[in-house]
Amino acid sequence: MARMPHGTLEVLLVRAKGLDNSADFLSNIDPYVILTYRTQQHRSTVAIVAGNVSELNLWIMDKDTYTEDDFLGEARFTVPVEPVFYEGSLLVTAYNVVKGEDYRGEIRVALTFTPEVNIHI
Repeated sequence: MARMPHGTLEVLLVRAKGLDNSADFLSNIDPYVILTYRTQQHRSTVAIVAGNVSELNLWIMDKDTYTEDDFLGEARFTVPVEPVFYEGSLLVTAYNVVKGEDYRGEIRVALTFTPEVNIHI
């Protein structure tokens, strides 16, 4: 059985389209993403990954100034382990953004994996 490499998985948010927030009828939306992997949660595109990667969840949120941020939808996808770990990247891929059962838009994501370098002195 082969050992899974350790390193950093970078999630590049390339583009989102079709996102709508009917709650913000007076202004444009200010979207950002919360990424979760297992028990980790990040508002950035970089997360440390060890072991078998399975599902990444992206929550697309709308930043509000005077009220709580609005949940616009989510994109869940399974990361193909072999191409990302051994080829170093996964090209830009489009994923549906859904809220409940409703289609809410699309997000395009690319992945890059940088192996951990162990230097023993």
